[in-house]
Amino acid sequence: MPQLRLALNQIDSTVGDLDGNSAAVVHWTRHSVQQGAHLVAFPEMMLTGYPVEDLALRPSFVEASRAALRALARRLDAEGFGDTPVVVGYLDRVEQPQPRYGQPAGAPQNAAAVLHGGEVVLTFAKHHLPNYGVFDEFRYFVPGETLPVVRVHGVDVALAICEDLWQDGGRVPAARTAGAGLLLSVNASPYERDKDDTRLDLVRKRAQEAGCSTAYLAMIGGQDELVFDGDSIVVDRDGGVIARAPQFEEGCVVLDLELPAAGPVPSGTVDDGLRIDHVTLSAEPLAPYEPEVTGSEAPRLEDDEEVYTALVVGLRAYAAKNGFRSVLVGLSGGIDSALTAAIACDAVGAGNVYGVAMPSRYSSDHSLEDAEELARRTGLQLCTVPIGPMFDAYMESLALTGLAEENLQSRLRGTMLMALSNQEGHIVLAPGNKSELACGYSTLYGDSVGAYGPIKDVYKTTVFRLAKWRNKAAAERGHTPPVPERSITKPPSAELRPDQRDTDSLPDYDVLDRVLELYVDQDRGRDEIVARGFDAELVNRVLRMTDSAEYKRRQYPPGTKISAKGFGKDRRLPITNHWRETGS
Repeated sequence: MPQLRLALNQIDSTVGDLDGNSAAVVHWTRHSVQQGAHLVAFPEMMLTGYPVEDLALRPSFVEASRAALRALARRLDAEGFGDTPVVVGYLDRVEQPQPRYGQPAGAPQNAAAVLHGGEVVLTFAKHHLPNYGVFDEFRYFVPGETLPVVRVHGVDVALAICEDLWQDGGRVPAARTAGAGLLLSVNASPYERDKDDTRLDLVRKRAQEAGCSTAYLAMIGGQDELVFDGDSIVVDRDGGVIARAPQFEEGCVVLDLELPAAGPVPSGTVDDGLRIDHVTLSAEPLAPYEPEVTGSEAPRLEDDEEVYTALVVGLRAYAAKNGFRSVLVGLSGGIDSALTAAIACDAVGAGNVYGVAMPSRYSSDHSLEDAEELARRTGLQLCTVPIGPMFDAYMESLALTGLAEENLQSRLRGTMLMALSNQEGHIVLAPGNKSELACGYSTLYGDSVGAYGPIKDVYKTTVFRLAKWRNKAAAERGHTPPVPERSITKPPSAELRPDQRDTDSLPDYDVLDRVLELYVDQDRGRDEIVARGFDAELVNRVLRMTDSAEYKRRQYPPGTKISAKGFGKDRRLPITNHWRETGS
């Protein structure tokens, strides 16, 4: 059978950085060609970054993408790589009106192209457009209606983009009909917990349906709230794993494949009405050679390490891509700020993490002690600024009581953090977790201030688990565990009044989080949650708190998404909303 050395470049890109992304394609193409690759691939919308959101609606940006693609083809040829086909994702537009979709000529498309010999020799657009979760592709794009096939060294390679594999029909069965020897899918698939196993099962299934080896190339890095974890996969026609790339690591997977020889040039219309668009670049197979890279499977990260790594990668990408070199965290001695600080130290380096302890009259002695211990363990820089004098000055003027008095302390801390951010240029991190955000257990313009919330999508029970895992991992490596043990073991408290505990206002987190996972993550109704064995009054209480806190969540900063449904683009509820699952 013909042989083909495939290079899958599992790399990062930045939205809007056409020059930087083009340079990355050239760099990694050079690396791939030096490894002897015969076909080189890059992720979905590599040239523009992903997702571009409403930038897709700007004709100027679409045209800039198209021009950058043509310039990239010429540059690859000028650099001496023109003989090697390169598949790269970009933003395109249709030339003809699309009345079926109500779109005029010029409507944008999520597209990819094959570059060869200094030219754009083949273009195609994503056929299946996702319209769920964080995806709004029906809002932006019109679908492609072709099955692109490129013949490389006597092998027909069918091409697809991300959702083309996730949905039934379309390009997968069409690849079988066309007699493809390899199905190559380029992707920008965001990370979610447990998604790696789902992806593997999917790729195996699609390979069997396509009747050919299948390569699933994924992006890594981060974009706003999304994290991309790589985990590129290549399987044979029966679903057997040939190669699997590391998670959250940039790199190039190179492997030699033996693939079926191409038959007569396919043509016509196949499954789902797709028109075959076939381009022959090299009809004859390569002379037989001894395979040098036969593929390997990178070890999988265990669950807690995977989630923690995603949080680190998400914060690191957000800070770097937005030009922030240092971060600022309010340290209370509690578990949330401790975990946030540990993530920050791993993301940007402890020397670039600044902590501020802001004790009040209600702060326990151990709160400041635990903040100081965290600083000693991690090496972050800590200063202490008591808020008592500021609090007293406000109280003399306003004479606040009850919740207003409690929230004033939090807002003074938020004001101080933002003032230091303005003065010193640090990005402020909000340490709120998903349990608190769900129930509105946070203070607007207080503990909710910041530019990024690293644990925004992490339930409280998982916060504890991740802190324990991070300490355990450090000990196993002979390092100092970053999170003070007392921050993990003491009862959680906002410390805004004497002897306050979170359980004064919230159910036990173990129960609360299980109810929230059903209501928030899975959209289960009140009756179904009660039927799962939860106390009806407790469920009513949790649902009422969650529903009434939507206005707070809408004002919370972005943060790394790790679940199937975070408090962001994938969960959009009206703030003004009289529907209640509880009936009142």
